Order: sequence, then C-alpha cells, then structure tokens
Amino acid sequence: MRFKNLKLIGTSHIAKESVDAVKNYIANQKPDIVAVELDRSRLAALLDRREKKIRLRDIKRVGLSGFVFSLIGAWVEKKLGEKVGVAPGSEMLSAIKLAEQSGAKIALIDQDIAITLRRLSQFFSWKEKFRIVVDIIKGFVWRKSVISFDLRKVPSEKLIQKLMKEVKVRYPNLYSVLVAERNEVMAQRLAKLIKDFPEKRILAVVGAGHESELVALVKKYLNL
Repeated sequence: MRFKNLKLIGTSHIAKESVDAVKNYIANQKPDIVAVELDRSRLAALLDRREKKIRLRDIKRVGLSGFVFSLIGAWVEKKLGEKVGVAPGSEMLSAIKLAEQSGAKIALIDQDIAITLRRLSQFFSWKEKFRIVVDIIKGFVWRKSVISFDLRKVPSEKLIQKLMKEVKVRYPNLYSVLVAERNEVMAQRLAKLIKDFPEKRILAVVGAGHESELVALVKKYLNL
C-alpha cells in the first residue's frame, strides 16, 4: 500500500538516474511540498560546495568518532562521485532548486546531523571501526567487493535489502544510528506533513536504503 498524497523517490546520491527521476517528477507532477533527506546544516553544506576547514569546535560538538566518520564518508562519496561524474547530493540539490522555482514548499525531514554524529561517537564500537577500515581498504586498494553494481543507477530493491541486511549484521550500531533512528525521525515528520496538509501532493526524496522502511513506519504513524 502506498499513500494517496505522498510519493517517495528512493535515490542514490551519486547516480544521474536519481537526478533525472527527481527532475522529471517535479516537472511533470508539480508537487506542492518537496521533502528531502536533509537538515539545515547539510543543506547549507550542499549549497556551499567550498572546501571546509577542520575546526576544533566541530570535533567537540559531535565527538571524535562521529567527526572522523563524516570525513571518511564524505571522502568515499566524493571519490565514487568522481567515477561517475555526479557530485554527491546532486539529486537533493536539484529537488531543492526545482521546488523553489515551482513555488513548492520545502521540508527538511532528516535529523540534525550533529545529533546523528554525536550518537555515532557514543555507540560506534571499536570492532565496527576496525571492520569499516578493512572494508574501505579492500574496496579502494585491493578492489575487492562482495557485491558490485552500476554506480550510475539506483540499485534494485532486492539488492538494497541485501546490502541493508549485511550492514545491519556487520555494523549493528552503525545501522541503528545512521539508518534506523533517522528512519523514525523522517517517518514521523512525513506523517505529520500528511496530517497537516491532507490535500497537498508531497514528494519525499530519500536515499534508497531508507525507502521501504519509511513506507512501513509512515503507515504506523498514520495508523494505517
């Protein structure tokens, strides 16, 4: 079951296919509200592509582990984006710009990144840290990967579910903080949008790894 006035587009943050899907939907369907998997800080960073300097107060604010993880994650995403010629977050940026042009309301539905990174610093175990370093080395140095797919496209739902299952098993705390907890926040905010604006057409642009869980959680919060 999907929703009468909510459309979710699951994206890959470096896939041109995702950028095109967002552009086509907004151009053709003209939603009244465009909700994106961003908070104010990430939106500001997306709008200002300049290289950011490392500041001691940022490390204190989110914790060392969260800060280092954010740097590594941004570096990996940038490298993968360079391979396919798409800057990370281009689909979110397109959604924001097209929403502004069409007069649609913009809703930022993600949890504050500082909260996410602080919780990551609290709960990211040393075992998981070691595993992620090993996996990065395997992927970028030895080119070893258990699963391969076309980075220019959004993976199939079956592959996404397989990847999410592996992350949940291999990095349980990472999964809890980066996926499960944020899904709860985004689902609550989407459900509120649906309740507050029952006659408005809402488009939600989220990472494909969040999509299926969000559908289930939004139903729960709407008592469907």
